[in-house]
Amino acid sequence: MGQAAKVLQLFKRLHRTRQQVFKNDTRALEARVKINEEFKSNKNEASSKKIEELIKIGSDVELLLRTSVVQGIHTDHNTLKLVPRKDLLLENVPYCDTPTQKP
Repeated sequence: MGQAAKVLQLFKRLHRTRQQVFKNDTRALEARVKINEEFKSNKNEASSKKIEELIKIGSDVELLLRTSVVQGIHTDHNTLKLVPRKDLLLENVPYCDTPTQKP
């Protein structure tokens, strides 16, 4: 896949992730402007090495947003209600205080 296609794919993936992560949060959804600004500011980059570096940074940001950000809704003055997405919820594995012995 060419670099232009990778860049476009990353651009679309960042916007899709932004829409999922910041769903129903109009203020946070304005991250759209920042994503667009970053892509526009590097629009004329010619160095393949620099482009690959920027793609790596963008991919890391997308992964971080998708796997680490949880929405919080103010319900009271000092209270937040967390709204985790289904893909953030992991299978609960019980903790065991006593390690198993290997034979």
